[in-house]
Amino acid sequence: MQAIELQAPGGIDNLRLIERPMPEPGRQEMIIKVKATALNYRDVEIVRGSYHTAFALPLIPLSDGVGEVVAVGAEVTRFKVGDRVCGTFWQRWVGGSLAMAEPSYQRGGPIDGLLSEFVRLDEQAAVFAPPHLSDVEAATLPCAAVTAWHALFTEGQLKPGDTVLSLGTGGVSLFAVQFAAAAGAHVIVTSSSDDKLTRAKALGAHDGINYRSDPDWATAVLTLTGGRGADHIIEVGGPQSFAQSLKASARGAQINVIGYLGGSEGAINPLDIFRRQVRARGIPVGSRESFEAMNRALAVNWLRPVIDRVFPWMEAAEALRHLEHGSPFGKVVLDHTQ
Repeated sequence: MQAIELQAPGGIDNLRLIERPMPEPGRQEMIIKVKATALNYRDVEIVRGSYHTAFALPLIPLSDGVGEVVAVGAEVTRFKVGDRVCGTFWQRWVGGSLAMAEPSYQRGGPIDGLLSEFVRLDEQAAVFAPPHLSDVEAATLPCAAVTAWHALFTEGQLKPGDTVLSLGTGGVSLFAVQFAAAAGAHVIVTSSSDDKLTRAKALGAHDGINYRSDPDWATAVLTLTGGRGADHIIEVGGPQSFAQSLKASARGAQINVIGYLGGSEGAINPLDIFRRQVRARGIPVGSRESFEAMNRALAVNWLRPVIDRVFPWMEAAEALRHLEHGSPFGKVVLDHTQ
C-alpha cells in the first residue's frame, strides 16, 4: 500500500510517498480503507519539528480520518466488513478521566497515523461515522469536534442560557459555536475578519467581536453580557490571550485551554483566577465515550462540520502549508479517493 511518511524532523519537505506492506488484522483488530483524513495544527507542529514532544521517525502523520472496514480479525464484535468508522485520537481511552488514557497510544504520533491507503485499528479505538455526514465531513471529527464537545459537555456540563466565548474561527472554535448554539447557549465569537464573524453568526453565534479593530475584546464581552462575562471560554490563543479571557470571565467560569496559536510565552496573574474563582483546564481531545455522545448529538441536530478546503491526499504537503499560513475558516481535509 501507499503511505506518506515523515522521514526526518524539520519541515514539510521531509514528507515522502512510500510503499509499505499491506497490514493484517490481529485479534480484535480490523483494517480500514481510508476515505478521507483531516488536518490539525498539531500535525503541522509534528511535521515541522516544533511540537512539544519529539516522536521517533519515520512516522505516518495525521490522527483524524474515516474509512470503510475491509477486513476483521478474530473476536471482533463491534464492527463488520462494510461499516464506516472514524478512528479515535486516544487509542486506549474508552471512557472516564484522562488518567485512563495512555500517552504512548496517540494516533499520528507516537504511533502511525492515517495518511495512507489502509490502516489497522483496534476495534476499541473506533466509532461509527455519523450516517448523515460525507466522508470529507466525518474525517474532521476525532480531534477538533471531540475537543469542543469534551470541553463544553463532558467536562463543562454546559446548560441552556450559559454564555460561551469561542476564540477564533478554526476547527475547534467553530465546532464549539455549533454545539453551544444547539444547546441553547448565548454564543460569542472573536475573529480578525468581519466576513468570518458574519459566517460564524450563520452557524449560530449570536455576537461577534473583531479583535483587530477592538483589541480590548474582553471589555466588549462584558458589555455584551451586561457586565457578567462568559461562563465557558474556548481558549486557543495561549498566554497572550489568556489574560483577556480571564477579564472576560464570569464568576466561576471555565476556561478550556485548547491551544497556543498566539505563542507559548507570557505572564498570568494568579490573583485574577482567584478573584473570579475561575477553573482553567487543559482539554486533551476526549475519550471514545465523549466521541460517541457527540455523534448522537450531531445526528439529532443534523449538524455538519465546516470545511474550509479539500485537497487530494497526495497533496498533503500543500494542505499542511495552507493550514499553517492560510488562516482557514473551519477544517482542512484530504480526500483519499482523489
